Amino acid sequence: MHALIIEQDAWTVFTIEDVLRECGYLSFHVATAPEDAIELAKARRPDLITSALRLGSGSGIDTVRTICGRGRIPVVFITSTGWELREHYPDLAVVQKPFAAGDLKSAVEMAMTSPPPLTDGWLSPRE
Repeated sequence: MHALIIEQDAWTVFTIEDVLRECGYLSFHVATAPEDAIELAKARRPDLITSALRLGSGSGIDTVRTICGRGRIPVVFITSTGWELREHYPDLAVVQKPFAAGDLKSAVEMAMTSPPPLTDGWLSPRE
């Protein structure tokens, strides 16, 4: 299985990779910018995406929305402002930074068993 990790912090990337290896992922692409993530996903469709919320001047949500516009892909957001995502997007798998391995494993399982629907309203905030 292949995962796309969208994250700017190298230490966080290494931690995510370690946990995902334990979950059975064998290969990884890592992107630190939205444009890179989109290109990497075009080159090889990931079986899972993990994404930070903020990517410099870019948005993890917008990046994931663009990538997933071509088909369903399970997604886990990993962020220090998990409350912000849960408030507006209650159906997403979200892991709060700093995180324990078990938290990420549970979120991956949740994302894999119920990937987000591919609809025009996906990742549109709930009022």
